[in-house]
Amino acid sequence: MNIFDTFRERIAARIDALAAEGRLPRGLDTSRIVTEPPREASHGDMSCNAAMVLARDAGMKPRDLAALIVAGFANDPDVTSTEIAGPGFINFRLKNGLYHTVIVHILEAGQSYGDSRAGSGEKVNVEYVSANPTGPMHVGHCRGAVFGDALCALLRKAGFDVTREYYINDAGAQVDMLARSAWLRYREALGEDIGDIPEGLYPGDYLVPVGQALARQHGDRWLNSPESDWLATVRDAAIDAMMAMIRDDLAALGIRFDVFTSERALVENGQVDSVLEELSTRQLIYTGVLEPPKGKLPDDWEERPQTLFRATQFGDDVDRPLKKSDGSWTYFASDIANHKDKFDRGFRQMIDVWGADHGGYVKRMKAAVTAITGGEGELDVRLCQLVRLTRDGEPVKMSKRSGSFVTLAEVVEEVGRDVVRFIMLTRKNDAPLDFDFAKVVEHSRDNPVFYVQYAHARIRSVFRNVVDELPDADLSDAALKQANLGLLSDEAELALMKALADWPRAVEAAALAHEPHRIAFYLYDLAASFHSYWNKGKEDPTLRFIRTDEPALTAARLALIRAAALTIASGLGVLGVTPAEEMR
Repeated sequence: MNIFDTFRERIAARIDALAAEGRLPRGLDTSRIVTEPPREASHGDMSCNAAMVLARDAGMKPRDLAALIVAGFANDPDVTSTEIAGPGFINFRLKNGLYHTVIVHILEAGQSYGDSRAGSGEKVNVEYVSANPTGPMHVGHCRGAVFGDALCALLRKAGFDVTREYYINDAGAQVDMLARSAWLRYREALGEDIGDIPEGLYPGDYLVPVGQALARQHGDRWLNSPESDWLATVRDAAIDAMMAMIRDDLAALGIRFDVFTSERALVENGQVDSVLEELSTRQLIYTGVLEPPKGKLPDDWEERPQTLFRATQFGDDVDRPLKKSDGSWTYFASDIANHKDKFDRGFRQMIDVWGADHGGYVKRMKAAVTAITGGEGELDVRLCQLVRLTRDGEPVKMSKRSGSFVTLAEVVEEVGRDVVRFIMLTRKNDAPLDFDFAKVVEHSRDNPVFYVQYAHARIRSVFRNVVDELPDADLSDAALKQANLGLLSDEAELALMKALADWPRAVEAAALAHEPHRIAFYLYDLAASFHSYWNKGKEDPTLRFIRTDEPALTAARLALIRAAALTIASGLGVLGVTPAEEMR
């Protein structure tokens, strides 16, 4: 039940009725109408921009059009009053009975409250993490992993058909360097002193078990063999071991993928050649010479003919190389094939979650998707900024296991999956995020994950107390929805009901904007409304949840806070966080 959608539909129907009466032009585009909470609570319960966005097409002044619209709500059973504000915004004050209906609906829907049909079952592919299979995941990967996973859950709640995809970068120079690093550990496992790991190879201890496994399986057969004899076998073994490690790291965060796509498979199956041949046939690939980069000329700059994609025809700043100097395809060429493969699998809407260091890659990839799909495919790239790890304000040192960074597994092990997931969504993805190991486990309002979890735990504690104080009370949702909600009249109770009514709108808005952090923000505000209500009860005994002398009022309040608990659980489910039953 989305009361904002309900009123948007009523307003659209009012405009259609006015058009039928000849008082407005027919065919006005009511899809642009937005209904939402006003910025200032004193302005009412709901604000609408209908008169502002339709005035020009209607040939009227916004305030005059607004007056026509509000006249149709004079006898609306859910409206107390309307007013026209500023240049033509329409503000509604709603009757409490409408919010009582919302509470009943929540008790009926449970944690599915907020589910939407906005996505209409549209297929969406979300590619995230996609870390190179060269070692354990680090905290930078963690943010993208949580963001992508929460976005998938959010889109599903909003009615989209979502596929979670991991693209394995298992072709190219970096996996060859991984193989050489693993081969050093293989020699070490056979008793050789390998000394310091050469610069450019991977020094972390995580490759020690790989070397030991290779030694057990192959003995010393490769100890004095040329690289060409062992590279492919060692590379495959190392990649398999790294992907198993990555899957374990992701599992620790509660993340699992529907599809793993291999870059190497795309190359070996001829899909890269095929898509580039298609672009060449359309004269979108040519041999040319790029202008040197602006500013200081790099030392390795070489003006030479290159195989280029006409990215500028599709909005990019420059055309982009598809081949390296050694004749092999660039990563960009493989990425084009990857996205063409998604499109061929039926995905018109694609979302990629990348690290902030890939920001310069966005325009070319969007240009490529437009080209290879004939404009039918849409790519949205979400960049995740860096995470700064601190402990009491001091930077956290690197991990011994990884050799250069703090691993995701270490962070999850120290503070827990739920804390990591929630905190990673407390900032918009393109804003830097501070993660202080001491702060994120604090029991204070300043720690959002605690604040939200505490609200849910407090509600559960109330219900446990009811069992002790009113052992015969029926606490089922079916019974609670029969409560007389008209007994709820305090400002704190009304504020909590209004916050709960906003959940479906928050889900749709966050999903359509691809911004799961909005869910964390909503949950914090909802928790604040509940805690405010709780605190009033501590100060004023008449506002306590359990009133043994007034069972009807107790039932109404229990219905309200049960609805709050269900909504918090619904939101935490989107974030992949388990609701707390009690706080220790």
